[in-house]
Amino acid sequence: MLDLKQIEQAINIISLEKKIPKEKLIEIIEAAIKTAYKKDYSSKDEEVNVKLDMENYVMEITIEKTVVKEVTNPSLEISFDDLWDDAWDYSEWDIIEIDVSDEINGDDGWESFWRIASQAARQVIIQKIGDSEKEKIYDLFEWKEGQVINMKVEIVEWGKVIFDYNGNQVVLPKSEQVSRDVYTSWARFYLYVAEVSKNETGTPKVILSRKRPEIVSGIFAEQVSEIGDAIISIDNIVRQPGIKTKLLVSTTFDEIDPVWTLIGQKGIRVKWVMDELSGEKIDIIANNGNVAEILKKSLSPAEVLKVEIDEENEMASCFILPSERAKAVWKNGLNVNLASKLTWYKISIEDIEVKEEEWEKEEVSEEK
Repeated sequence: MLDLKQIEQAINIISLEKKIPKEKLIEIIEAAIKTAYKKDYSSKDEEVNVKLDMENYVMEITIEKTVVKEVTNPSLEISFDDLWDDAWDYSEWDIIEIDVSDEINGDDGWESFWRIASQAARQVIIQKIGDSEKEKIYDLFEWKEGQVINMKVEIVEWGKVIFDYNGNQVVLPKSEQVSRDVYTSWARFYLYVAEVSKNETGTPKVILSRKRPEIVSGIFAEQVSEIGDAIISIDNIVRQPGIKTKLLVSTTFDEIDPVWTLIGQKGIRVKWVMDELSGEKIDIIANNGNVAEILKKSLSPAEVLKVEIDEENEMASCFILPSERAKAVWKNGLNVNLASKLTWYKISIEDIEVKEEEWEKEEVSEEK
């Protein structure tokens, strides 16, 4: 038989550590005992009730039956004849509860019964703890979607990184980790709250990320007050996590240079953000309305000599010296691909065999 004093101790510990009400845990155990009883001692149709009295350490298992003159369903009904001397106390269609607790305790298979009941209770409690943890995390982040939050690494094991947030454990999924990051205990990282939602069944979901491009603008906002004050706008951001990010920025204030504001004096602001992203390179381009100039800057660090734009087809040909091609394209075409996504133009890189000084003279001549 279950040791109810031992059960009570376990309930108190779980309730305290996992913030699950004791009453809910008792309900889970009662439901598990009910399931085990119906499996071993009754039919699935029988109405079984289980009550744990934790004050007096008493468990009661009863079966509900309807009193009838003639039984047609033994699982749900009982006749007056079967009630013996108690028959005079009831009328037809009364519902009575028959105590079957002693039957279990006196049965040779009671050890198997309690083992099954204990296993069922354990499984349900584990599931409930998981659901409770998810709900708690959901409540913590419900109004933080789209924000970046600085958190401390608590546990790193088998690729799983668990962060501490106000005393609660939050998991950073492997799919949202950046390989360049080195996650060590007590290290602090900024995380982007990518999604806070519930599915059709009400199951909560919180997704944190180090990969999403929005984390870069969020970290910049921590360092550059002009972003939070809406003085500077980040119009577009594209990123290859851990390698390179490109930002397109603008402002309506003539006296402010949005690029240099984000870079900061002696590059202190952008360097701080790069350090927070484990050394990821960041290009910042001014969105000044001059498409050709934006396209040139977007291919940094390559120097673009001339740009021809096909606005109708959203295509751009960028002319460079052959020596600049490696810079413009970069590894696996990453630089030009990011530039294309940033500017919304399909970019083709064209080599030009001409000295830079001659090209500059030709451009001056065209302007005249």
